[in-house]
Amino acid sequence: MEQDFWQARWRENRIGFHEDTPNTLLTRHFAKLGLHAGQSVFVPLCGKALDLDWLCAQGLRVSGIEFNQGAVEEVFDRQGLAPQVTREEGITRFHAGALTLFAGDFFALTSGHIGQVDVVYDRAALVAVKPEDRGAYAAHINRIAGPVQQFLVGFDYDQSLMQGPPFSVPGETVQALYQETHSITLVEERAADGRIGERCNALEQAWLLKPLA
Repeated sequence: MEQDFWQARWRENRIGFHEDTPNTLLTRHFAKLGLHAGQSVFVPLCGKALDLDWLCAQGLRVSGIEFNQGAVEEVFDRQGLAPQVTREEGITRFHAGALTLFAGDFFALTSGHIGQVDVVYDRAALVAVKPEDRGAYAAHINRIAGPVQQFLVGFDYDQSLMQGPPFSVPGETVQALYQETHSITLVEERAADGRIGERCNALEQAWLLKPLA
């Protein structure tokens, strides 16, 4: 993935992917994950999402990875936490309480970094990955988190109408990436709002992926 591109987006404050409230698809369908306090959620390419705060408020252990260190620091500042900061094999680890965020390259993250994962929450990650890199992304998620439940939020739209990111990730793409490791259920589909909704007739979709036995 193109770190320079994303660092420039953060530097120039072109972060239309950041939502001002926790994602309502997450909050509405969270119960379907069957999680309880103390279990762990991993959030790839997490940015400074308020979803992180909401997940922490559910009593979960939350980890995530983000290219931009400033975004990571903002999450801890927002929660009034003073993290312990350590450097681990080229990745910077920020940890306080039940929240652990890594600043660095997603593909440099290992299972040893993130530890036990019960659910992967992917809201703005897969849609940010170039189509040619999606296979490597999905394989890396499965490798470091294991074949665990995933709650995936993506977009489906005519890619010719808009240059991503966020890229269109239609249902057939989700199936192609994950059908060998997960059963896949579309739990909600709605008209996308925000900038992408203004630019094209996009659908926002929530998928529940459960590991195959």
